[in-house]
Amino acid sequence: AGPFTLPPLTYPFNALEPHIDARTMEIHHDRHHQAFITNLNNLAKTNPQLGTAQITDVLGNINALNDDIKFAVRNNLGGHAHHTMFWEIMGPGGGGKPQGDLLAAIDKDLGGLEKFQNDFNAAGGRQFGSGWVFVTVAKDGKLAIETRPNQDNPIMDGKRALMGNDVWEHAYYLNYQNRRADYLKAWWNTVNWNKVAERYAAARTGTLGV
Repeated sequence: AGPFTLPPLTYPFNALEPHIDARTMEIHHDRHHQAFITNLNNLAKTNPQLGTAQITDVLGNINALNDDIKFAVRNNLGGHAHHTMFWEIMGPGGGGKPQGDLLAAIDKDLGGLEKFQNDFNAAGGRQFGSGWVFVTVAKDGKLAIETRPNQDNPIMDGKRALMGNDVWEHAYYLNYQNRRADYLKAWWNTVNWNKVAERYAAARTGTLGV
């Protein structure tokens, strides 16, 4: 029990097959994400401010935390934020292409959809060890492809994560083993562009949550 709760998936574990298998989704959501929640609730017992502050405020001011909790908050709150976003931007019937303002921004800032996807996959493949590949949104609204190690969040650098893919091995190893490149390519078939567009609109108005 505590202020942090595991957000439920809005689709079944097998909804993203064959691109992400049901067993991976179950373990990833119910065990890995739940571990972040459990750790955060334990931290909140002695640091109740963690449960009342906005997640973005805490991560955006990570260096203001006491050294005794900074590392744990960085990893667990970052992981909670990343995975909450991750489940949201995927779904059954995903894939295709974005539309409207989001597509226009991708064309303008990232060189078009095909180049963007290729560059995103390449960046994810280059990320050494565990981490994430993101599309970030700067304060001026400009999009960029960036990677972060472990559970570091772009807001730590004054940017927001529009979308991202998890390249920790637990996200793909049961099905893809060491073939991260194959996972990165297949993942686009799970992307719910409508949700990404909603996040983009929120980022432009300063209302984007985690």
